[in-house]
Amino acid sequence: MEYRFLGRSGMKVSELCLGAMTFGRETPEEESYPILDRFAEVGGNFIDTANVYSRGISEEIVGKWLKGKRREDWVIATKVRFPMGEGVNEVGLSRKHILAAVEDSLRRLQTDYIDLYQVHAWDSATPLEETLSTLNRLVEQGKVRYIGASNYSGWQLQKAIDVSLMNGWEAFVSLQPLYNLLDRELEWELVPVCQNEGLAILPWSPLRGGWLSGKYHRGMQAPPEGSRVDEASRQNWSERWEKYNTEHTWSVLDALYAIAQRLGKHPAQVALRWLLQKPGVTAPIIGVRSLEHLETNLGATGWQLSDEEMAELDRVSEKEPPYPYWVSNTPRE
Repeated sequence: MEYRFLGRSGMKVSELCLGAMTFGRETPEEESYPILDRFAEVGGNFIDTANVYSRGISEEIVGKWLKGKRREDWVIATKVRFPMGEGVNEVGLSRKHILAAVEDSLRRLQTDYIDLYQVHAWDSATPLEETLSTLNRLVEQGKVRYIGASNYSGWQLQKAIDVSLMNGWEAFVSLQPLYNLLDRELEWELVPVCQNEGLAILPWSPLRGGWLSGKYHRGMQAPPEGSRVDEASRQNWSERWEKYNTEHTWSVLDALYAIAQRLGKHPAQVALRWLLQKPGVTAPIIGVRSLEHLETNLGATGWQLSDEEMAELDRVSEKEPPYPYWVSNTPRE
């Protein structure tokens, strides 16, 4: 496992981040600990969770496992934004909610500080200055080491960075966006912002709920029963069958499988490797259900895709940008 700096900070994280969203949901507590143990064994040091994952159970599982470990060896990330209760103030990025949520997360994680505290999404109801000044205070108090954002648009991210810098507050060091071979829209605006401002990119859903895991092939009429995509179709989640059952998806998968076969690699390993070699990406977040899934994903490290293989995957997965991106990206002659 290699290590990379988290944006322009001086903190290093493993090139794969273990996502704990499945803990306490698809993955029972007793099956989560061997996954964490194996991740530690291969040199992983970066774990991502959120207060809303399994309504706090994910944080609790990570906290129980972390207890007794050398805390300084670990980079623990969690998030705040979405509702954790029925109260009118138990949601959003107000000072009241953030200060209450961080204490709850610290308690569940059984730690004195959070390495990376991320706002889970934009909150249009709260003044940005209120959110950012509160996060800055948490850093000053030592309860949080670094701050980041997730699911921001380009203008939201740039505005947040500018407001922090103008006020002398701690600024975001990372962005956690949706990014994979089937979802490359963030390259139109968010990747340039992150590169210009020095933010680490921490892609979530790097295998798009299983679409890039080798389970799906051209000619299928429905997702496998019990799969993440099957559940997504019933729950109307974003990775649902109806959204990705397109010629674009099948063309990407055809190319992915051909390259994987040539290299003797699993398709998931090639999909993750592609992300690891994209500009600005620091650590894809691998959300695994089982130890077997983890072992497969770990195979994305320790080797390289060639320039030709990267170009082939880039070409087949590229989408035509909408206005104004096709104008702003027109090269000067």
